[in-house]
Amino acid sequence: MPEEQKFSDRIQTKHFPGFEWIDVTGPSPEQLQELAQTYGLDVFQVKDSLLPGHLPKFETGPVYTFLIFRAYTGSDSMPDGGINDLSNKMAFFFNSSRLITIHRTPFSFLDNLSGEYASAALLMLAIIRRLLQTYQAPLIALQTEVDKAEEALFLRNGGRLSLEHLYYQKARVRVLKKLLQLNQNVLADLQLHPEEASALQDARDRALALLVICEELLDDQNSLMNTYLSLSASRTNEVMKLLTIFSAFFLPLTFIAGIYGMNFDIMPELRWPWGYYFALGLMLLVAGVVYVWFKKKKIL
Repeated sequence: MPEEQKFSDRIQTKHFPGFEWIDVTGPSPEQLQELAQTYGLDVFQVKDSLLPGHLPKFETGPVYTFLIFRAYTGSDSMPDGGINDLSNKMAFFFNSSRLITIHRTPFSFLDNLSGEYASAALLMLAIIRRLLQTYQAPLIALQTEVDKAEEALFLRNGGRLSLEHLYYQKARVRVLKKLLQLNQNVLADLQLHPEEASALQDARDRALALLVICEELLDDQNSLMNTYLSLSASRTNEVMKLLTIFSAFFLPLTFIAGIYGMNFDIMPELRWPWGYYFALGLMLLVAGVVYVWFKKKKIL
């Protein structure tokens, strides 16, 4: 009895004109088997509905049409993650008289789902539109991060830019793009009655709009990373250029100092009263020649 009461708490049933909606949250395998027997669900599809890593899919059966979608459930505190870390799935079984939704975790977008729906398919599409809407907030947050990264890259007071942070952002966008593509593929395969075609097209349009945002974000992040690497290489080249210029000036001067620093007794300039000034003058002459040559070659 306690187990039955516990399972009943996980099921919510709402009645609409012409159909009913049964929402199931976090059932056990035994409870799923009971659910399949009660409503005539396909056993393998029921197993897929709670399999943690299952990707979005579409199947038609003799009694129900079966769909799986994945909603975004990640957090900003998680720097990186895969499909299972950033999303949770929701399974749909529907026909003309019944809509059954099964999911492991509660979804806030299912709360306050009010309104009149003429068919189970229209209610399902309303839920799918809300499910797709869960991707909008993280995409806006990622776009804000891209804007901050651009400021850090191109403005002096924009802050410090981390290549590791850029990588994690790009990895997250790739996962979101893959999820949206899979959800979009399911919507593309779904075929409904003509009176439901407008609502279906609206859901497809929302998925496409979110996917376009993902592609723009990926392009921006690729450009940012390439620009960051180019600027880093440019700074390195500037440092190497400066060191090369210093070396070009001091190498011949060091050579002259090395010659006159040798301790030989017979050196014409060693005991010459003007030898010190001659060496300094020779160094200045060589440095001047190097400077003029650099100016002529437009290196300086």
